[in-house]
Amino acid sequence: MSETLQPFLHDQVVVLAAPAQAWFAVDGTMGGASIQGLYVSDVRVVSRLEYSVGDARAEHIGTSRLDAATARVDQLHRSLDGPGADPDVRSTLTRRARIDGLADEFVLTSRLGVPVETTVRVRLAVDASALDAVKAGVELPDAPSPAVVADGASWTDGDITATLSAPGAHVQIEGDGVVLEWSLTVPPRGSAAVRWSVRAEDARAVVSGVDEAPEWSGVRVTASDGRFERWLGASLDDLAALRLTTTHAPGEQFLAAGAPWFFTLFGRDSIWAARMLLPLGTSIAASTLRVLAALQGSSSNPDTAEQPGKIMHELRRGSLEIPGEGIVLPPLYYGTVDATPLWVCLLHDAWRWGMPDAEVEALLPNLEAALGWMRDFGDADGDGLLEYIDESGRGLANQGWKDSGDSVQFADGTLATGPIALVEVQAYAYEAALGGATLLERFGRPGADEWRAWAAALRDVFHEKFWLEDADGAYLAIALDAHKRPVDSMTSNAGHVLGTGLLSPAQAAVVARRLVTSDMSSGFGLRTMSTTAAGYWPLSYHGGTVWAHDTAIAVAGLTREGRTDEADVLISGLLAAAEGFDSRMPELHSGDGDVSSPLPYPAACRPQAWSAAASVVVLSSVLGLDAADGELLVSPRPTVGAFEVAGLRAAGAAVSVNVDHAGDVVAASGPVAVG
Repeated sequence: MSETLQPFLHDQVVVLAAPAQAWFAVDGTMGGASIQGLYVSDVRVVSRLEYSVGDARAEHIGTSRLDAATARVDQLHRSLDGPGADPDVRSTLTRRARIDGLADEFVLTSRLGVPVETTVRVRLAVDASALDAVKAGVELPDAPSPAVVADGASWTDGDITATLSAPGAHVQIEGDGVVLEWSLTVPPRGSAAVRWSVRAEDARAVVSGVDEAPEWSGVRVTASDGRFERWLGASLDDLAALRLTTTHAPGEQFLAAGAPWFFTLFGRDSIWAARMLLPLGTSIAASTLRVLAALQGSSSNPDTAEQPGKIMHELRRGSLEIPGEGIVLPPLYYGTVDATPLWVCLLHDAWRWGMPDAEVEALLPNLEAALGWMRDFGDADGDGLLEYIDESGRGLANQGWKDSGDSVQFADGTLATGPIALVEVQAYAYEAALGGATLLERFGRPGADEWRAWAAALRDVFHEKFWLEDADGAYLAIALDAHKRPVDSMTSNAGHVLGTGLLSPAQAAVVARRLVTSDMSSGFGLRTMSTTAAGYWPLSYHGGTVWAHDTAIAVAGLTREGRTDEADVLISGLLAAAEGFDSRMPELHSGDGDVSSPLPYPAACRPQAWSAAASVVVLSSVLGLDAADGELLVSPRPTVGAFEVAGLRAAGAAVSVNVDHAGDVVAASGPVAVG
């Protein structure tokens, strides 16, 4: 068996239309890196691909991303040129992902005054390897045997069936490969094209794609700060390509967590992304709430971590085994401590932003079950705080958003042992209890006073247990360990507490100050761990890197607390990072701060739903957005200069706002109130 190394992604090109994605080199070839290939429903159906024209390889000159689903590759073919130094023959490959596969159009163009007669060949290798096996770097199974069919070829492993269509091509089978060949005549000073496509169907699929336009398709932003405009535009395009439905609820859309590893439903990720997008409409939030409610836990099962009222963590087409770590996750896994309170928070926020009362009311039984889980199962030891521990011995050891094995550690680098009570989870639970109480009261259901009292008790315990002091002053511990000792490393988790109502203004000021100190703010966003901690490493997944969504959550909290100067420091870092990553923010990036542009975390997903949605959080922050009584409340500031945005939503109605360089609203339309 080969050494298990996870593929790097940072220098690869990707086109996607979930649940399909294609990863390839800048020249359009596949097979030179382990991640490369065409995947549909978490199965790679093509592993190698190359073009040749006249038995010669092309010379690459440029690759551009046209949209999330489409890339263009430009190359030269000097073996076909006439005399002289200038290139005479070029090709343009336009590669487009579809929700069930991929389509290529290859156009050969000549400026010569005579026809060019040549042969275009496409060689590809078929595959049926699981994405998880590709990620793990383990030995892959033998490829299925392709067969020639009308105008193409097909292959299957019994579950996934792929069909290649290549009109006009001569098709041959060579081992596990398919060769497509066209005889092509390019007219004088003209062009000629060949086209082919692959479509795949998965009998075991748990998710399917979405073809219709997203609710935010009408959003338009023009800004004097081009970084902001480009990042937001690219993010909304990526988010549209990340939409999925489950096969058990095909009408309910949600956002896949990210490409390539997380093209499925993740409770926490899908909730956060939908929550961040609320200023653009409530449809994706409402459907995310419903699809998760349909999978809400109803019984106790340590093997799957299911408990009554609990919101799931992830959904897969089969079990997920992580080699070398002893982790085996079932296809439907509930091992998350935060998705359940976050589901309640999303329901409350979606209602405030205009989710119809009838849709909210239909989910109130799920709300009551989720609140009940916090009290009866989330707080297993009855101390008023939410904790987690893996009871199966095969699940995730850490079950907050920082779910790697070394993410919760003391300042000296010692790992905390569970049950663990994370600082941000207490804030989510507090906010959920109060938001849930509001909804129960609003819709005439009992229990509001009980949940307000529960929240008040949590607040008291929180302030008694989580505050620490060091040479730089007070700060919040990342967690309490199994012995109820505060885990004393300074981390970004404290940023999630802001804006939840759990802190007084004075306490919020303390947290805000610590987040923007040089050990936490990298210049490209908020580090997950302080550089002063023994375990800090700028390329540690949760111990020093920067996550865009994590920074954005802190930005949102700072804005709600009125700490806009600190919010603007972190916004500046996100804009610099977005520019450094060509406006497609990755899942995470290095925490290095002494560089001129952000360094990648090479295995990071991109695009990632909550990283893309972070751009909408920045928009919300600089506009000072809030919603109340069917109106959009706007209180902008000049963080990104002058800008105009159309397509915001308040209770389903469109809103547009024009802000000048001073941060003043010069024009607005729709149900909007300027503060």
